[in-house]
Amino acid sequence: MVSEQTKRINEAVTRAKDLKKASRGKMDMVFFAMVIILLTVGLIMLFSASYAFAYYNYGNSYKFILRQAEFAVLGVVMMVGISFVDYHWLQRFRLPWIGYIVSIGMLGLVLALPPMSEGFDYKRWIAIGGFSFQPSEIAKFAVILLFSYLIAKYYDKMKTFKFGVVFLLILLGSVCVLLVLEPHLSATVLVFMIGIILMFVGGVKMSHMAILGGVGAVGIVGIVLTGVVSYAMSRFQYWLDPWADATGKGYQTIQSLLAIGSGGLWGRGLGNSRQKYLWVPEPHNDFIFSIVCEELGLIGAVCILIGFGLLIWRGISIAMRAPDRFGSLLAMGITFQVGLQTALNILVVTNTIPNTGISLPFFSYGGTSLVMLLCQMGVVLSVSRSSSVRKR
Repeated sequence: MVSEQTKRINEAVTRAKDLKKASRGKMDMVFFAMVIILLTVGLIMLFSASYAFAYYNYGNSYKFILRQAEFAVLGVVMMVGISFVDYHWLQRFRLPWIGYIVSIGMLGLVLALPPMSEGFDYKRWIAIGGFSFQPSEIAKFAVILLFSYLIAKYYDKMKTFKFGVVFLLILLGSVCVLLVLEPHLSATVLVFMIGIILMFVGGVKMSHMAILGGVGAVGIVGIVLTGVVSYAMSRFQYWLDPWADATGKGYQTIQSLLAIGSGGLWGRGLGNSRQKYLWVPEPHNDFIFSIVCEELGLIGAVCILIGFGLLIWRGISIAMRAPDRFGSLLAMGITFQVGLQTALNILVVTNTIPNTGISLPFFSYGGTSLVMLLCQMGVVLSVSRSSSVRKR
């Protein structure tokens, strides 16, 4: 009995030492630098894209940039702070399950609340104390955390159909169904893709992956054809021919394409966009990349894409060097979230895929979503600190 207690005490001491060592490790400065660069460029472009819209609608050209800058500072402080906390704490006290259940609860709550704006038939925000946020932002990380935890803990069961497909698909499907009911098609697609990628990386059989891909394809087709998401079919139609309703449902896409095309190779110059003067609706949100292309041109847009590419490459590199499977999956899931969201946004803005209403990380306006994103970057940096400790 005494020896067993001594063993437990020694294990606790060892864990405490490991936590202390991890907090002293060196974070990946390349990843950190890319986050800061993208955030800085994003804030500059947000101000450039928003000041005309903000002045016309609110009488204050600095309305959006000042608020976003405040959240950016808060987010960076939290990112650095989180980087010093060993990510293994996220496995304790049933936090993965608690986070998942809370996200499910908030997604259910938002369905019970009235829309925040009149004239809209979707419900995506919860307002508390003057702040509003989308529960879908929390759901993304909740899925990444829970899947990373379960796959790492039950890795030997990942090749079984019962656990590797059925159980995880039930968890993933529960979130996706609630997102469809909001309706929030872009978040549904993003969360589903993140879950599938983690399952693939976690060791699901390729034959089972084919089944998962089929489930996803059938789900998307079903959503469009059955009209569960009322706007899905019309967006598909006006994606094929936005000029069929040039002053209505195809208007935003057309103005976005005009902005991109008028930017040319070098762009009109920072601050010189014409489309942001009330042509592109809410240019500081989902379609901010069209203003980027107009002002900075193809060269500037490519440089920004290279920046995102470097961030994603470095995030994957951190995941590959992680000291354990949980850290690797966690960093991989967060990195792919940023990569997929960036890709989907740019594909929408260039009318390569139907408009799904998805923001561009570090660029689009949204304070709480920016803070959440930067906190996730802090988790990746925490994994990088542990990796550097293991190297010593």
